[in-house]
Amino acid sequence: MSRRRRSLQPEERELWETVARSANPLRPGLPPLDHAHVMDPPPAAPETPPAPPPRSPLPAFRIGDRAQTVLGHDLIPPLSQRLADQPLRMDARAFRRMTRGKIDPEARLDLHGLTLAEAQPELVRFVLNAQAQGLRLVLVITGKGKPRDDDGPIPRRTGALRHQVPDWLRRPPLAGAVQQVAEAHLRHGGAGALYVWLRRGA
Repeated sequence: MSRRRRSLQPEERELWETVARSANPLRPGLPPLDHAHVMDPPPAAPETPPAPPPRSPLPAFRIGDRAQTVLGHDLIPPLSQRLADQPLRMDARAFRRMTRGKIDPEARLDLHGLTLAEAQPELVRFVLNAQAQGLRLVLVITGKGKPRDDDGPIPRRTGALRHQVPDWLRRPPLAGAVQQVAEAHLRHGGAGALYVWLRRGA
C-alpha cells in the first residue's frame, strides 16, 4: 500500500529550493528536481513461488483389487543344482557310475516320516556304523516332502528333511566320514533319496 503524498509547507519549499540551487546535477542539461513531483517507487512485484514438480500418475486402483505378487521367486538354487555344483571329491568314473544308478547301495536308511529331532541322531549312527563296517556307498531316503499352502511373506521349502540332511552330512561329526553326496538315480528314489559315498575308515 503506497503512502499518501502531502503538499510542502512554504518554509519546506524554500529550504528545498535553497538546497537544490547549491547542488551540482549529475547529468547536466536536465531540469532541476522538484520534490513536489517525486513519486514513491512502485512497489516490487511479489515473488512467484516455484511450481511444484509434476507428480507421476498413480495406477488406477479400485476397492477390492489385490496387489500384484510375484510367485516362484527363489534366491537359493534348487537342491538338485546345489548338489550337482559341489566339487568332485571321489573317483570320476565311480561317480558317473553311481549317479547313473549302476552301483547298488550297500545299506540304506529310511528317514521318511521322522521329525528333524528324530532323524539327526539316526543319520549320525547309520553313517558312522556304515563307515566302521567298510561300506562305501549307502542310500539315505528323505522323501520329497508334502506340498503345502505357502501364501505368507516368507517362502517355506517343501521337504524339511530333504534340505536338512545334506547340511548334516557336511558338518561334524559326519564331515570326516562323508566324501561325496549326490541325488539318487530314479531307480534308487530320485529326488527323494541321496547317495552318500563314504571315505575308507582309518
